[in-house]
Amino acid sequence: MKLASLKSGRDGRLCVVARDLSRAVEVPHIAPTLQQAIDNWDAVAEELGLVSDRLNAGHAPEAFDLDPTQLAAPLPRAYQWADGSAYVNHVELVRKARGAEMPESFWTDPLMYQGGSDGFIGPRDDILAGDETWGIDFESEVAVITDDVPMGTDVRNAGSHIKLLMLVNDVSLRNLIPGELAKGFGFFHGKPASAFSPVAVTPDELGDAWDGAKVNLPLITDYNGKRFGSPDAGTDMTFNFCDLVAHAAISRTLGAGTVIGSGTVSNLDRSKGSSCLAEIRMLETIDTGAPVTPFMQFSDSVRIEMLDGDGQSIFGAIDQRVVKG
Repeated sequence: MKLASLKSGRDGRLCVVARDLSRAVEVPHIAPTLQQAIDNWDAVAEELGLVSDRLNAGHAPEAFDLDPTQLAAPLPRAYQWADGSAYVNHVELVRKARGAEMPESFWTDPLMYQGGSDGFIGPRDDILAGDETWGIDFESEVAVITDDVPMGTDVRNAGSHIKLLMLVNDVSLRNLIPGELAKGFGFFHGKPASAFSPVAVTPDELGDAWDGAKVNLPLITDYNGKRFGSPDAGTDMTFNFCDLVAHAAISRTLGAGTVIGSGTVSNLDRSKGSSCLAEIRMLETIDTGAPVTPFMQFSDSVRIEMLDGDGQSIFGAIDQRVVKG
């Protein structure tokens, strides 16, 4: 089943989307918003699934043509957004580029930050930035949405709480981050609003590509119309989504609708390209002593998408450009 939110108010209007992303049906009689659906998932999932089956079979006369520009993020705002850094080889590159050793604990204890979730941006919305000198960057990622996760949930039980998956552009302002981290109190200005894919999907939509903890498919990023990277999201994922959910729940309950991101998808095989500009700049620094590739400028564009084995888009595309805010 694929779900989306039409732009409307703060929380959008929930609709069920056809597998080929062409048509959709609003379902206010089941759940007006995705947050309400996830709040009551056990009660409404079957009914939403029946709508999905009817739509995919061509038996939904109330269906309308889906326009991605009219979509908000699947969850236009969420009670919690926590982003991990599951690809430790990416973290290792960051530290190597600045000549710092990576603590051994990074391989056993996930990194995670809590980002702003009061207003995500839609898959075709502009990335607003005040100044090009802020170091504007995209980060192509995968994310999950959970139901209520009790505090102390372990890795073995965490997977049962993953209800939906989607793609993320976790926008970063790289030149603002070092000063914030130097204060010893985490990100704030360096992490503006993130964008999410047109639809969120139930794990069964991924077929064999979902192994219960990871998505084993390439995540494709095009930058200014050219292929930038297609690393496999399952390869080199040191901490899978069960690990990340359990880590987030160590000391707190996760409310239904919590979004947890994978961090920048990255492979050790550099021929697969990258999922953010910072990684390219790190590799350039390691090779030549200094980065060459600039960060994003106004009017630059990024497209993030994942295809199934038949070449069909699973989540739809995040397709954005940078404009002065």
